[in-house]
Amino acid sequence: MFVMKCGGSTLAALPESFFEELGTLQRQGFEPVIVHGGGPAISDNLSKLGIETRFVNGLRYTTEEVLDVVEMVLAGTINKLIVRRIQSAGGKAIGLSGSDGSLLLAKPVAQSHEVGLVGEVTTVEAGILKGVLELGYMPVVAPLGVTKAGQRLNINADTAAGAVASQLGVKQMIVVTDVPGIMRNVNGENKVLPVVTVQQTEDMIGSGEIYGGMIPKVRAAIDCIHGEVQEVVIVPGSEPKVLSRVLAGEPIGTRIVRM
Repeated sequence: MFVMKCGGSTLAALPESFFEELGTLQRQGFEPVIVHGGGPAISDNLSKLGIETRFVNGLRYTTEEVLDVVEMVLAGTINKLIVRRIQSAGGKAIGLSGSDGSLLLAKPVAQSHEVGLVGEVTTVEAGILKGVLELGYMPVVAPLGVTKAGQRLNINADTAAGAVASQLGVKQMIVVTDVPGIMRNVNGENKVLPVVTVQQTEDMIGSGEIYGGMIPKVRAAIDCIHGEVQEVVIVPGSEPKVLSRVLAGEPIGTRIVRM
């Protein structure tokens, strides 16, 4: 079993060969569990509807009105697009929302008075995921949560992925993105760092060595280091056979380790 996190926009742009590889791995006996995001598509749809997009400390300010769109895009459009792409490439997948069967039981985040209906995962109903895997399908999870009282909550995809991986006992998370890894300028040339610690990445953000659009990618990967998860591997989805190579232990991309 392995857990993979991918942004919705990244997944939509991945080559057909990536989804074919997922299907091949499944037939070889691997059990992929996918958790996806979809921030840009949510923002696009909110804009079309004339609803303001606002972020507070990296979290989308979420009202019931915003949550309607989040649910529609994540559990609907993006989730089903991923499922269709996997199936058309020869794999077998079932799309799930964190609300289904209380898969992602959640509670409001501590700063909910600032960010609205945003939650953090308290319990992952791992039996649902294992049941889907036993049926021969890979679960594709949209990060929406639900409280015990039935209130739906918007969950950050990275923390949701970390919670799922931790509950399933997975030590390593694979984060598929559109960059080759964490880059550092060495003698005027950008080179991928094979291994960094969480503290080193924070230091590099502080020093400006990690900058711009790479900062949220790195912070997102760090958010996946949760509970049992000891390391996160950031890999480029466009690289041939990237998942097989990671699973075989090949040094590719950047490993972010807890210590």
